[in-house]
Amino acid sequence: MKFTHPLVPGILIQRYKRFLADVTTAGGVTVTASCPNTGSMLGLTKPGSRVWLSESDSPTRKYRHTWEMIEADLGTGPHLVGINTGRPNALVTEAIETGTIVELAGYPMLRREVKYGLNSRIDVLLSGGRDNRDCYVEVKNVHLMRENGLAEFPDSKTERGAKHLRELANMVGEGHRAVMVFLVQRSDAESFKLARDIDPAYAAAFQAAAASGVEMLCYKCQLSPTEIAVEKRIEIADL
Repeated sequence: MKFTHPLVPGILIQRYKRFLADVTTAGGVTVTASCPNTGSMLGLTKPGSRVWLSESDSPTRKYRHTWEMIEADLGTGPHLVGINTGRPNALVTEAIETGTIVELAGYPMLRREVKYGLNSRIDVLLSGGRDNRDCYVEVKNVHLMRENGLAEFPDSKTERGAKHLRELANMVGEGHRAVMVFLVQRSDAESFKLARDIDPAYAAAFQAAAASGVEMLCYKCQLSPTEIAVEKRIEIADL
């Protein structure tokens, strides 16, 4: 996924009210950017960090800039981390269509944001495969890392996330295929695990869903100020 325009570099002043961040751009201008992330962003809100913003041309936007990435360093050098939780669905869709996610190949029909379950929408619905089963694909953005090379999810409690796992399990029970895709928006990840200490209930829902037949996948991305691309599958330590 290429950005329409190169991202704007800057220095983070602060994230506040969850959905806002003040940033000083490379040109010395202080702007307020929207922060499209409902989580805690643990370890990714340090004032003085280098960040990158996208910029909208829309005259109706209250905040012209959107926070996309931050530079993080756990002692092995700086790495870009994507914090925009609105990007993973499009990234996974693109990766399915290009064949990068080989486990989800072979479906001629792809739809996004389809209603299902109890007042939910599935991120990606694949159909028309050889076994005639629909494939329900849920996508979660991963950016938490507390140990070098080990990505984790979630970074805060997520009852909504646990609900999605239960609904995927229900789809398996109805004879469909269901896949949970954890997309790590950082290239320094070598493996993935659940942050059980942060949300034990989500970890329990994960195990129950996996036992019921929900498939668990984790892919990581390569990031630059011009492009984010799904790169390759990494190991899930909890399976």
